[in-house]
Amino acid sequence: MYPVDNIYWEATEKYHCAIMKSLIFALSLILTGMGVAHSQKTESFRGKVNNGYNFWIYTPKGYSPDSIRPLFIFLHGRSLCGRDLNRVKRYGTLHAIDKGLDVDGIVLAPHNPGGAWNPQKIMNTLKWVEQNFSVDTNRVYVLGISLGSYGALDFTGTFPDKVAATVSLCGGSTLTDFTGLAQVPIWFFHGTNDKAVPISASQKVIDGIKAIGDTCRHLFTPLKGHNHNTPAKILYMKETYQWLLEHSLQHKGRPVNKEYTISSNEIANAYRSLSR
Repeated sequence: MYPVDNIYWEATEKYHCAIMKSLIFALSLILTGMGVAHSQKTESFRGKVNNGYNFWIYTPKGYSPDSIRPLFIFLHGRSLCGRDLNRVKRYGTLHAIDKGLDVDGIVLAPHNPGGAWNPQKIMNTLKWVEQNFSVDTNRVYVLGISLGSYGALDFTGTFPDKVAATVSLCGGSTLTDFTGLAQVPIWFFHGTNDKAVPISASQKVIDGIKAIGDTCRHLFTPLKGHNHNTPAKILYMKETYQWLLEHSLQHKGRPVNKEYTISSNEIANAYRSLSR
């Protein structure tokens, strides 16, 4: 064998060894996958929760069962109710993520088949998620729009010790006791020209909280001249989720963060700011 043949043989052998090492490393990652972070993922779940909802779960890039993440619950409006779980992705937080919004946390998006949102069913679904995903239970947030706003506020007021902060978009609440809502940081948005759910629905909740003597944890942004559709754009803004993340059940006194502002002009350009 000539010297050049030896060089060729040694190089080939090194190449094959490198390939084998790469395959072994990849196999080891698969075999120990429980602790390995992954790329972002959206998965549907049906029939998992007794007295609960079918739902979607989004896990962000880098999610691992070894490290806890905050969780956002998105409650949709009446137009997405039904039996087709895919309807939940037509607008809202999951749709915003699909369009390029970076949400730094797990997203739970239940599907309401029809009628009012049930706080206990939402809680049962949340408990299942907490048992099967790495959720930071001090940082559970709720966002609801229209019928989903009623669900968000009803859930928040029923379980105030579970929710770190809430965003209510063009909705209201069926609660008559506002004690629970007074304990949670909440940001209300409502168009002044909303014909579907008048702004008085949000104002009624705020007045009810005021009547028991405590509105220090609430922000109210009336959207002058805007209708029922405008607040949906707020779900596509990174500032919305950043504001929520400023709150935690561990914060003494549970103060509301008042450093954020979201203007009508920023809302109008919300869709354009997404990368996809």
